[in-house]
Amino acid sequence: MHLGLLVLLLFLTKSCWCAPQKSCQSEDELLGRCSNNLYEEKPTCTELNLGYCNDMEYSRTIFPNILGHRSRLEAESGAEYLLLSVIHGLLNGECSPEIRLVGCSVLASPCKDDKMIKPCRSTCEALRKDCSHAFEAIEMAWPYFLDCDRFFAGDQEGCFDPLAGLKTRQEQEMSSLSPEEPSTIIQFTYTSNAQMYSLLKKTAAKCSHISHVYSIGRSTEGRDLMVIEFTNNPGQHELLEPEIKLVGNMHGNEVLGRQLLIYLAQYLCSEYMLENQRIQTIINTTRIHILASMNPDGYELAASEGHLLNGWTNGRTNAQNIDLNRNFPDLTSILYRNRRSRHYRIDHIPIPDAYWFGKVAPETYAVMKWIRSLPFVQSASLHGGELVISYPFDLSRDPIEERMFSPTPDEQVFKQIARIYADTHATMSDNDTERCGASFYRTRGIINGAQWYSFAGGMSDFNYLHTNCLEITVELGCDKFPSEAELYPEWKRNKEALLSFLESVHRGIKGVVKDVDGNGIKGATISVRGIRKDVTTAEDGDY
Repeated sequence: MHLGLLVLLLFLTKSCWCAPQKSCQSEDELLGRCSNNLYEEKPTCTELNLGYCNDMEYSRTIFPNILGHRSRLEAESGAEYLLLSVIHGLLNGECSPEIRLVGCSVLASPCKDDKMIKPCRSTCEALRKDCSHAFEAIEMAWPYFLDCDRFFAGDQEGCFDPLAGLKTRQEQEMSSLSPEEPSTIIQFTYTSNAQMYSLLKKTAAKCSHISHVYSIGRSTEGRDLMVIEFTNNPGQHELLEPEIKLVGNMHGNEVLGRQLLIYLAQYLCSEYMLENQRIQTIINTTRIHILASMNPDGYELAASEGHLLNGWTNGRTNAQNIDLNRNFPDLTSILYRNRRSRHYRIDHIPIPDAYWFGKVAPETYAVMKWIRSLPFVQSASLHGGELVISYPFDLSRDPIEERMFSPTPDEQVFKQIARIYADTHATMSDNDTERCGASFYRTRGIINGAQWYSFAGGMSDFNYLHTNCLEITVELGCDKFPSEAELYPEWKRNKEALLSFLESVHRGIKGVVKDVDGNGIKGATISVRGIRKDVTTAEDGDY
């Protein structure tokens, strides 16, 4: 950000335009010895030789340019050109190369017959609409030299579109894809927080009839905890339509899950529009909520170090140095203390008052409110560091024994859900003893959380004991921050598993509890013989 501030300072100091100082006396001007008209020479076309603009679709430009620079050297020494040279880094690659190409069309407009052709105002306005949020994310004003009204021309004035060539190349690349290749085009690169928000908003706008974005709160440093929802009636719970959530990046340096969920959102939108029957069935019968990054502050730190430099823990916690997966109410210990009581209920255990006297992260609080506000049935939290599915309980039932099998009353259901993801993943359940996750090959890629290692305050145990939601933890691989080259292979390994997990929410029994007048009853209890955990009905009586 220091570079951004430097550019902004230069930008502000250069943006004050002053009249040129006149040093020629009137009598000297009359005698022809000098001139106060600095632009008396007729502008002529010249070769375009401006380093960052040499890939424009034309080869000749003209000086003075729109901004009043009288020569190439003057243009290159201006703050505008300096900004174009660093804009890719400042915006973390977002809106690149579009910003640079449009900026170059102002600094070095095309020339024909010794006349300047201005860039189109419509192109500038579309760019500002798409990219202004990227500048807002780094607290920087929209560049003054991209003032659409001041420096651009209307279509009727004979303007040119500086992005026409780029658009043509993109269309050619898409049309060159063979029918065997996937129709959905996803860019498998890492995304900054600003890029993530932009992609999710664009995806929701593209599929507004089945999707919308909403915020469940803000991180410690004020970043949005943005969720994208997919259903055939966005924003509404429909009777008997199960609700499922996917959460990524709880630990900021475990980044693969975040990327997979961003790709999944794009895939669901695109394939629905392409009339993929499987995707349409999933979305038309399910309400899907995707929180790609629960810890955007931690990601910011991890991403600043990058794939090669990021250690095992840098960025894991939030900006308060709180491990979010140890910050939820420890309801499991309360269960263990009371489990011998014959009438003690283990479902919907209330949050103890003492919890609020501790340090509750804003991210944890936001997710708790979210979990309590919607009737989630099933959930997955995506992590990294191993290749295995773990499921509750995560806290050992023995305070001394760290690795003890500690099942919930729904052990068989949890194993079935975990098995669905592991078996449809490309390698998670195979018996290769040399692979990542090989220590779990005997259980074919799944394990009870406490049997693996015990900890309190986890999100999965909280989901189970405080609500109806069954949550598994998906460890996606041994590398917490894989190289960018691994993103597409990892998408291929996990895509079918993610889709199968979404479909699995429809297994089991569903129904509605009504009163004698046919009205749904909220909070009614449904019990299953042999399972000591009840389910309660949602607002309209469905479960």
